[in-house]
Amino acid sequence: MASLLVVIFAIELVVQLINTIGATTINNLIWRLYLALPTPLANQFADQRKKQKEYLAVRQALNATSSQDEFAKWAKLRRQHDKLLDELEKKKSGVDASRAKFDRYLTAVRLISTRGVQWVLPWWYGKEPIFWLPYGWFPYYIEWFASFPRAPLGSVSIVVWQWACTGMLALIMEAALGVMGLVAASRQAQRQKQPVPAAGAGSAKAESKKEL
Repeated sequence: MASLLVVIFAIELVVQLINTIGATTINNLIWRLYLALPTPLANQFADQRKKQKEYLAVRQALNATSSQDEFAKWAKLRRQHDKLLDELEKKKSGVDASRAKFDRYLTAVRLISTRGVQWVLPWWYGKEPIFWLPYGWFPYYIEWFASFPRAPLGSVSIVVWQWACTGMLALIMEAALGVMGLVAASRQAQRQKQPVPAAGAGSAKAESKKEL
């Protein structure tokens, strides 16, 4: 069952990474990567950005035009502004709907491939030993707990192995985040301790050179 042992560890690692990075951050990254591909949705998003630039340009011109001194020009820009605003709202609503559908799809795939597998594998392989403990090394209650709930006595069950992977990876993630926080804090403290050169130092040196 070495392959199952590795599969469980990989699934728990992915779950811990998702919990650490954040599902929203991952969705945003995948969304940006998807928009970089030549897809109809990417073209739709590009059209929205183009229409937004046109709208902002017309809006800026409208704000710079006086409605009293240049009424004809102002009225023309106003009509263009309202038309572009309506088109932009329609395109934005379409892109937002596509993004919501995209997020729902990613969430479903993520839950099925992680949480779903976390539940299915222990149920399917509940009676299978992941690996065997050395015979006679541990007392009865340790062997009983290691085989919980349905694995043969003296073996490590998939449920216990799953718990062990979850706890170990959670500790590793917390330690890594703590180290990264300490490194960032030390760098920030070093930047604050760096002396700021006096404003008059350069001018004083220049004046001394002039006197020489």
